[in-house]
Parts: sequence; structure tokens; C-alpha cells
Amino acid sequence: MKNIARLHFAHLPTPIEELPNLSKALNGPRILVKRDDQTGLAFGGNKTRKLEFLIAEAREQGADTLISGGAMQSNHCRQTAAAAARYGFECKLVLTGEKPRQASANLLLDHLFGAEIITVEDRAFRDQILQKTFDDAVAAGRKPYLVPYGGSSPTGALGYAFAMDELMKQLHGDFRSFQNFGSLEQLDWIVFGTSSGGTHAGLVLGQHLFGFKGKVLGISIDEPEEELKSHVSDLASRASEKLGERIQFSRNDVLATEDYCQAGYGVFGEGEREAIHLFASHEGLLLDPVYTGRAAAGMIDLIRKGFFKKDETVLFWHTGGQPALFAEKYVQAVIKT
Repeated sequence: MKNIARLHFAHLPTPIEELPNLSKALNGPRILVKRDDQTGLAFGGNKTRKLEFLIAEAREQGADTLISGGAMQSNHCRQTAAAAARYGFECKLVLTGEKPRQASANLLLDHLFGAEIITVEDRAFRDQILQKTFDDAVAAGRKPYLVPYGGSSPTGALGYAFAMDELMKQLHGDFRSFQNFGSLEQLDWIVFGTSSGGTHAGLVLGQHLFGFKGKVLGISIDEPEEELKSHVSDLASRASEKLGERIQFSRNDVLATEDYCQAGYGVFGEGEREAIHLFASHEGLLLDPVYTGRAAAGMIDLIRKGFFKKDETVLFWHTGGQPALFAEKYVQAVIKT
């Protein structure tokens, strides 16, 4: 593999833990969790792994300003703003949605990290405003680096290619002091939430590079299944070029389901509520209302339908996002009984 620029600020390896109470409650397969909510940067989350590569690339290019975008409660933007503060960048965030009466949760943290917030109510104009923000920074004499939505570029996807290497080492007994899941002869499934595709593409690439024999299933948060497969396979292929010769992935190399995203992005429903309560009440583990809540709801439904065999082992890759639990938009819906 080629050497590639990377910073090391994530708290790695993240632990793997067993969820025996949840497994028993669902009368299903053995369930493990990979705790990427504990990556360390600004309450952690999956974007921290990507930012180790993205911030390194920005520094190599001589950038002094990070520009990115997302939803008003974007976990990605929260971690980007934190990384900018830590490494001395200015940060500008283009956030979509109705501006709340007061900043809370991720948006509050964006302000604390010193990010400049540009709000766009209509998502259809987000790309246009993002480009204008970038162009204005150039015109002002800055050297901006555009961090893609969700950190999902070929560079960002490398974070999860190497996360698969980390997982394989854990499963084979390395990092023993971090293990809390007993013996494991085989891991059959990895289940996680997928949206902008960077995490998904990285795992697909890492599966190929590091020899994971199980299946990697992305539960779509907001994207149609076929579009997701096309985008992820292309992104994984382009990410492979960063490391050596191109590996050509096809849509058939990508497992995904769109069965749980029909309500739309960020729409909180009974599935998400039940998943959050089940994880909290049985394991003391917190999910978020947008990503892990929806992904866990999908996994729970698949367990109940018998999709996973009872003698299989399923790893739920926790991608973080818990600050959103405290957002004004979600707090009442989460605690509703």
C-alpha cells in the first residue's frame, strides 16, 4: 500500500462489547457492538476516523479554512468544527433546516468550537450556498478546503477501510485489553447506518483488503437502495486508488436495504423510539434519533423477521451521534411513552 497522510487523534481501537440482555430480549442472534461513539473527538462518532485523513490532506494542501455542510444537527459538522479548532483552522458550516429558537445539542457545540454558521432553510439551495461560501473565502484571500458531506470522499473513506483492519485484529486477539466480548470464532454480520456512503465504502474496501469473511449490511438512513449501491461501489473503487492499484467494485459488492428510510431523513418514528429505549433499558447504551436509532430499528426488525439465524453473531457498528438526543427537535419525541 502507498503511504498516505494521516493524523492520529481518534481514541483507537474502539471497544467491542457484547449485548447479552438485548440478545435475550429479542430472542435472536448473538449481538455485539463496536463503540465508534467513543472515538474521542467532541463526543466521538464515525466522522472522527475520516477526519484523521481529511485534516491531514487539508494541511498538505496548505489550507487555513475548513468548509462543510450538513443538517442543522449534523454530527459530521460538529466533529469537523472540533477538528478545525484543534488544528488551527477557521471553520464555516452551511447548515440546512429551520433555525431553532436557541442553539442546542450539535448546533450548540458548533458555536462553542468557534464555527461560523450559515443557515439555509431549503435544502435545494445548500450546494449553491456551499459553493458560494467556498468562493467567497477564496476571494477574501483564504485557502479553503471543502470537507464533503459526511466526510464521504475517497480520502475520508480510508478511515473505515482501516477500521476494518482494526476490527480484524481485535477478532484475532490483538488489542486484548480492549476486548469485552469473550470468545469469538466467527463474526457473520456487520450492521450499521449508511447515508452519504463514506463509512459504507470504507468497510467494503476494508473487507476486500483485510479478508473479512462475513457480510457488511448498510441500513439506509435516507437514500434509495440502488443509488446507494452505485455510489458506494464507485466511492470504494476510487478510495482504493489512494492505496495502490484500483480495485473495481460493483453494485453486487454492496449490501444495503432501503426498507427503513421511507419516512425521510431525520423523521423520528416508533421504530427509532423503540430502538433507543431497548438499547438504553437493556444495555445502558445510548443511540441517536437519526442514524443509529434508525439503523438499530432496522436490525431489530430483521431479527424479529428471522433474517439473521439464531446461531449467528451480528456486530452493530455504533457510529455515534448521541448529542442529537438533546436537540429541541427530538427531546420530547424520545421520552414520549
